[in-house]
Amino acid sequence: MKAKRLAPTTIDQYIAGFPPNVQMMLEKIRATIHKAAPEAQEAISYQIPAFKLCGNLIFFAAFKKHIGVYPRVAALAKELSKYKGGKGTVQFPLDKPIPLSLIAKLTKARVKANLAKAAAKSIKKR
Repeated sequence: MKAKRLAPTTIDQYIAGFPPNVQMMLEKIRATIHKAAPEAQEAISYQIPAFKLCGNLIFFAAFKKHIGVYPRVAALAKELSKYKGGKGTVQFPLDKPIPLSLIAKLTKARVKANLAKAAAKSIKKR
């Protein structure tokens, strides 16, 4: 009988559940997001690492052969086209270097969108 694995409650716990080489990649992604969005708050949402700023900002998760980053940003479609993914995700293979500068661009685009949405809501409430 398999032991039930507890869901992580922090990003540190989430990252600790992976092999050292994947942990290193996840930590680099985490640091990249922090640098691109220093005001964002860390969280675990849907049992994966998340950053929040005026709502959900960006998520990332490790899988057997890739690291997924959510959501995909339409404005960066051309740069993201060389990676697998779906409507709301992009997959970076574990056997290739993680494009940290692209993750920073994704994060900054999401910050801009979230702040604009929050400002529009604020104006609407007045």
